[in-house]
Order: sequence, then C-alpha cells, then structure tokens
Amino acid sequence: MLSVFQTIELHTLIVAGFTIRLLLRDGMWPASRMAWFMVILTVPFIGGVLYFLFGEIDLGHVAERKHREIFARLTAYARATIGARHAGISPQMQPAFAYAQSINGFVATTGNRIRLMEDAQSARAAVIADIDGAQQSVHILYYIWLTDTTGTKTAQALIRAALRGVKCRVMVDGLGSRAFTRSPLWQEMKAAGVEVAIALPISRPVRTLLTSRIDLRNHRKITVIDGSIGYTGSQNCADPEFAVKAKYAPWVDILLRFEGPVVGQLQLLFASDWLKERDTALTEFVLEKKAFAEDITAVALGDGPTERFGASPQMFCTLIESARRELMITTPYFVPDQTVIDALCATALRGVNVTLILPKHNDSWVVAAASRSYYRRFLEAGGKIQEYRDGLLHTKCMTIDGKAAFIGSSNMDMRSFDLNYENDVLIEDPKVTRALYARQLAYLAASDQVTLQDISDWGLHWRMWQNALATIGPVL
Repeated sequence: MLSVFQTIELHTLIVAGFTIRLLLRDGMWPASRMAWFMVILTVPFIGGVLYFLFGEIDLGHVAERKHREIFARLTAYARATIGARHAGISPQMQPAFAYAQSINGFVATTGNRIRLMEDAQSARAAVIADIDGAQQSVHILYYIWLTDTTGTKTAQALIRAALRGVKCRVMVDGLGSRAFTRSPLWQEMKAAGVEVAIALPISRPVRTLLTSRIDLRNHRKITVIDGSIGYTGSQNCADPEFAVKAKYAPWVDILLRFEGPVVGQLQLLFASDWLKERDTALTEFVLEKKAFAEDITAVALGDGPTERFGASPQMFCTLIESARRELMITTPYFVPDQTVIDALCATALRGVNVTLILPKHNDSWVVAAASRSYYRRFLEAGGKIQEYRDGLLHTKCMTIDGKAAFIGSSNMDMRSFDLNYENDVLIEDPKVTRALYARQLAYLAASDQVTLQDISDWGLHWRMWQNALATIGPVL
C-alpha cells in the first residue's frame, strides 16, 4: 500500500502529465481546458481516468482518413450524377447558407417540396406508406429504435419491402439501439433480406475505450425511399410514450417529409455512415434529379467528430445572428457554449424578439440544472423563456423572421456540438416556416413563462447547484 507521501507524489505526477497534454491540445476551448484541469486536480486518480475515457473527441486517424475518403467519393459521385443545383437565396440568409455549404460541400437547392407531418402517429403512417410503395430502395438511420408499436410496424414494413425485392438498408446506433440489435425483430429483418449495420458498435468496449470514446454516438435520423422521398427531424423510431423513459412521456417531436434535390443530400449523409461499416457500390445510392415547381430552397448538412471542429456551434451562431425581427428556438437540451449564449444575448439586446422553448421536466437532471444556469443572463438581455409542461419537448427547430427554418437532430448542447453525428436541414420558404412557427406557437400555449422573479425564488442553494453543474458543462 502506498504511503501518504507516495500517494501525493503519484497524484502530482498524474496531474502534471495530464496538464501537459491539455496544454498541447490545439483548438480546445479554454473553458473545457480549465474544467478538465479542475476535475483532474480535485478528484485524485479518478479524474485522470475520466479524462482518459472521456476527455478527447477522437475516433482515431484511421477513422478520420476513411471519413475524408468516403466523402470525397460521394461528392464526386454527386457532381457526376446530378451536378450542382444552386438556388436563389435572399441576402439576409446568404451567410447562413454559405456557412452550411462549408461543412459538407452541399450547395443550396431549389425545386424542393416539403411537408410538416401533423403528429407522431400520422408521421409514422406516412413513412410506412412510402416504404410500402418503394420500388428500388429504402435507407434508414436512427439513433434510437425500440421494439414498441412504432418500431415493430416500421420493421415489418421493411420486411415486406425486402421480400418483394426492394433493397433495404437499416443502420442504427450501437448504444442508442442496443436492445433492438439484440432482439428477434432485428434477426427477422436480416432473415428477410434487410441489410443491417451498426454505427459506432460497442461490442468491443475495451478496444473502444482504448482507441476512442464510448459516448461518441450517431444521433442522426434519416429515411430515404427510392432516392426521391426523404424524412428527417427529431423523431426516433419509437412511440411517443417512449417506454424506456416513460415517466417523461409523451415525447413531443417533429418530422418533415421532403421531395426534390435536397433528398439526394440526405442520401449522401446516410451513405457516408453506411460505407464506414459496409462496402457498397456508390450506384446503389440513387440521387434525386427531379425538381418540383415549388420554389423551396433547402440544404442538408451533417456534423460529427470527424468534421471540422466547431462547425455546429458556428452554424447556430450564424443562424442566430441572421435574425432581424423574431427568432424562436425549440430544443430539449440547452447547454450552449460561450459563443452561442453570447450570440443569443446579443441578438436579444439589438431588439430581436428571441424566445426559447424548453422542456419543464427534462429526462437528464444534469442537463436541466446546467440549462437553468443560463436563464438569468439571457432574460436580463431581453430574451424570453418558456418551459413546456405537457411531456418532454424533444423537437429541435429554429424559425427566423417567418422566412427561414432550421430543423433536424441537433440539440443546442455540448454533446451535439462536439460528440454526436447529427443531421439538419436549413430551409428558406415562408410557407414551410409558417407551418413550423405555428407548431412552435402550439408549444407556447402549453408552456409556462420563466421570469427573473422565478429565478430569484429558486433559492440560493438551487442556483449554486445549477451554476456548479454549468461549470463542468464542457465535460458533460
């Protein structure tokens, strides 16, 4: 057993070693660097273990090289197949679309048709109907797929499609859908001819812990049918009752149906993940060439740990700063970095009506507490906060001045910014934006406003607790 002196000496060496590592990391946020330093310093030995397991966002040089190679092949394939489809964009939204293009190289497209699904039930019915009508292929990627009514019916629709000769490919996250991948339903799909793959598998946890991070996840939600119909939004393949976390139900989500060239971009994002696990000919991924009369401008984008660092929060900042009159944001998890909270406050201070709609009861008590540490500053800047009370508001949506919208899988938190593979769509169209804004107004009707007086009434102990958790927000 080590003596007290030896223990202190060993702890000092560990702190010194990890401090050197922290100082050598280029591009790391100063707040993250300091947060990790405090964890390593104040939690002897365990702090070093935590940093080793969760401190660095890295899938390894091999994974990053493979990602770049796959995307190079996909973009070349897209140029050869459909070419570039530039769209007319308003001067106000040009910076946002230009920044979106810088992430994956996808250009804004026009000639898209977009429809907001009424609710979870009608959304799933529409997806299943489109799968039943598929002629060539069905490609689906989900973070969470449960074996409940929604998950079972979707799997059965895929089985029917595969049995009639449609090429079906299903990919799920190794952690979020781990129960599904071990279920009889997974095996039934495979037996029927559905090709399956697991994104970021956790079947070899020791290797994952030694070479990467087990909490780097694929949080995307993509469905593409015949290369011509696409779905994306916040909805996983699960019932609103969400059996694994039923106490927070119903989970309130949003889903959009797409037709037109932007579907090809969703297809490419699916392919970029699929090709990491399964070797498949690029010609298997049909890209939509048809443009519709509707003059809806849209671009898809995907972010993740193999993309440029800071791409997601910078995208959010660009969108926030584009608002001139009104900005309404719905997100279940609100733990912004310094740049995003600064952009929100600055936008409110220059007179824009900025409203955040967040869940009143969050399934993560840590995130809920950390979120509320930002309330006072935002409210003092003139922003408004509403907390949704009728279930867990899981929708991720931003509407800008009644003319543009941003929807998808990205939360406004550190996990989406740094750790998860996410997919989103930026849209410029008054009709689509009005529909999304109306949905947000429905959320507002079921929400309670949070005031500065409410924050004062929380009491000193709660405020101290929330601020303490926010301090370690960069390491959550």
